[in-house]
Amino acid sequence: MVSARDVLSSRMVRILEDLAQDWHSLDDRIEAVTDEIALSKNTEPCRHLMTIPGIGPIISSAVVAAIGNGTAFARGRDFAAWLGLVPKQISTGDRTILGRITKRGNRYLRILFLQAARVVLLRPRNWMKHGFRPWLTAAVQRLHHNVLATALANKLARIAWSVLVQHREYEARLSLAAI
Repeated sequence: MVSARDVLSSRMVRILEDLAQDWHSLDDRIEAVTDEIALSKNTEPCRHLMTIPGIGPIISSAVVAAIGNGTAFARGRDFAAWLGLVPKQISTGDRTILGRITKRGNRYLRILFLQAARVVLLRPRNWMKHGFRPWLTAAVQRLHHNVLATALANKLARIAWSVLVQHREYEARLSLAAI
């Protein structure tokens, strides 16, 4: 019977053994991170955040790790600004011009909230259930899809701050006209 050592050079065998060790260490790291994410389901703030549409265990644990209970911010607008999800404002005299988002602040959380917004936008059938239908149907008509995703990410960030500060789950507010 022919072994791998007979066919491959000793250098190639060492390289393959190193790659196999790297693979096993990556598997161990993935398991550890998966366990941490599963632990986030046991904390009350993370469970409350996961009731918001588009937000799962990764985003909820990242938000709680970054801002704790949210009391560092006076209002949700400040949290969204800290994430960099607000437009840059240029004011001259009596005119206010809103530009691109500032992209200042926590890049990782901003990207996560943008992904959550894109997930919500992919499922228009669920907009009514989450209480976003009137706002989103009007916004779809007038905004570019990237601007819409950013606006929804801003809205989700503000909701997340509110959920954290008030220590309660997200409840969709459905108007009678929307039902």
